Amino acid sequence: MSDDQVTGTGDRRELISFRVGQQEYCVDIMAVREIRGWSPATSLPQSPSYMRGVINLRGAVLPIMDLAARIGMPLAEPTVRHVIIVVKAGDRMMGLLVDAVSDILSITEDLVQATPDVACDKVRSFVRGIISLEGRMISEIALERLLPEREALAA
Repeated sequence: MSDDQVTGTGDRRELISFRVGQQEYCVDIMAVREIRGWSPATSLPQSPSYMRGVINLRGAVLPIMDLAARIGMPLAEPTVRHVIIVVKAGDRMMGLLVDAVSDILSITEDLVQATPDVACDKVRSFVRGIISLEGRMISEIALERLLPEREALAA
């Protein structure tokens, strides 16, 4: 995407956009560690329904979250076309199961609009803002809000 395709002022930042169902979402590219193909996860007992389980990522145990289920959509039925986006949220690493990676976006902050008040509380809690770009509506995910608090997991 060339600079003249994106209007706006201020500092640019890059986002990776991806699809979950028919919707497009994005996360800050600085949080993305890698993008890998789907591989089955080992389930963990008593974990939330949106957690697919864990995979071995070069000797480290990586939790895999079904992003569709986390944001209130039906559980995904992973195929070879699905991908795992490995992200770092704060001090925690996780994999996000998504349908496909779409694009790398270069935006300025003035392109990000507030999440509408009509959105349900769950959506507003995970979506930092909405970007209207080239006829697309892309929701920016707040990664730090996706994982449950550690105390809730221990309960």
